[in-house]
Amino acid sequence: MAVRITSPAFKANARQALADAPLQTSMRNLEVNFIGRRRAAAERLPEFEALRDAARDIKDHTLAHLDLYLTAFEDKVVQAGGHVHWAATAEDARTIVLDICKRLGARTVTKGKSMISEEIALNEHLEQNGVTPVETDLGEYIIQLRGEMPSHIIAPAVHLTREQVEGDFRRAHTHLPKDRNLDEAATMLAEARGVLRGRFLAADVGITGANFLIAETGTSVIVTNEGNGDLTQTLPKAHIVLASIEKVVPTLEDATTLLRVLARSATGQEQAVYTTFSTGPRRAADPDGPGEYHVVLLDNGRSRMLGTPFQPMLRCIRCGACFNHCPVYQRVGGHAYGWVYGGPMGAVLTPTLIGIHQAGHLPNASTFCGRCEDVCPMRIPLPKMMRHWRERQFEKSQMPLAERYALDAWAYFARRGWLYRPASRLGVAALRLLAFGRGRLRWLPFAGGWTSQRDLPAPAGTTFQAAWKQHVKARRRAAR
Repeated sequence: MAVRITSPAFKANARQALADAPLQTSMRNLEVNFIGRRRAAAERLPEFEALRDAARDIKDHTLAHLDLYLTAFEDKVVQAGGHVHWAATAEDARTIVLDICKRLGARTVTKGKSMISEEIALNEHLEQNGVTPVETDLGEYIIQLRGEMPSHIIAPAVHLTREQVEGDFRRAHTHLPKDRNLDEAATMLAEARGVLRGRFLAADVGITGANFLIAETGTSVIVTNEGNGDLTQTLPKAHIVLASIEKVVPTLEDATTLLRVLARSATGQEQAVYTTFSTGPRRAADPDGPGEYHVVLLDNGRSRMLGTPFQPMLRCIRCGACFNHCPVYQRVGGHAYGWVYGGPMGAVLTPTLIGIHQAGHLPNASTFCGRCEDVCPMRIPLPKMMRHWRERQFEKSQMPLAERYALDAWAYFARRGWLYRPASRLGVAALRLLAFGRGRLRWLPFAGGWTSQRDLPAPAGTTFQAAWKQHVKARRRAAR
């Protein structure tokens, strides 16, 4: 079982997204809701850049000793009365979760926000085996009504307009009066809260993701702005934490450092409204809490990234800052990427998890402007890793023939300086000629994809090498 992958059709997906008027309207909210708030939050914290360095170093240290910290985490969970399950593959994780649900006779499962459950297609697996999953994060709840995947890590329904959500609520909540007011976000939120209240109380098992797993204490940490994570993990008989192996950090203090950069990078908040630390099942003196506490640790290809050029991707804390600042994502949204993870982080992580042959053009879904790396709180070199994937595509002959031939031709000239220099001068002269003195080119042979959307600036002068040669000569003359 797997989520349908349409990543190889990224170009077609992108064209469809660009023609989707409601989507284009919704995506304009990124600038207002995320980019400006992140910038303001970072400016209010003088040590923000130092915190980014510290956060990166914490994750690098943890990844270098991942086996030790995972073992330490397991020991602490067991000491607290919980259980740790190791899942090498998505199928293993689905089986573990379903077995727990069956043993407890669960018919309804509430879920806190968990991209890992999307990665392993958990909802579909539970439904096919008689267990009803209910998403409780508002955005996740909306897209569950629509039968879609999240289009953003922290804002799953960011691609939708208010009118679309209103239509979904009227279609799904048929037990409510038809003339109710759904003209405002507040009334729709109140309606969702009312519907979900009964689901929380009826759930037999609660499943959440984890922002961090703390090896020092065996604690899982989840941050939300709606409190749904708390209700999911405290009301049912059992709490299942579904997390990937790289979520572990050594100490509580390390977790607080990461939390300080997480909320500011994600939503521009000083911290999320709810930050919940869970350690083991309910104890005798506790007023509430689950009777059982399980942690499912998923690998699903991540251990293969260790020691490779893609290891820095495992620093990712899923804040979504790279999504918000990426000019490609801002235009096409997350569904165009064709799988669970979109944006620049998805362009790197998706080929790693499902294979470059299935990721298609994702490593090319970037202008290489570098904004994703500039805002990443973990300083992940996303453009560099996308370049690695492009090199592998080239080596495997997975690029379009025209593109491959063009690169082969460029490489031929680049290896022969005596030929490259006159050829580049000829190219510059030809481009200036094609511009007809307008300073820009509206059309260029073999570059229609670029010039169909924007003009290409014509070369202003000669080649860089010729200009540098003149510069050196001028300096020598001045030095005499």
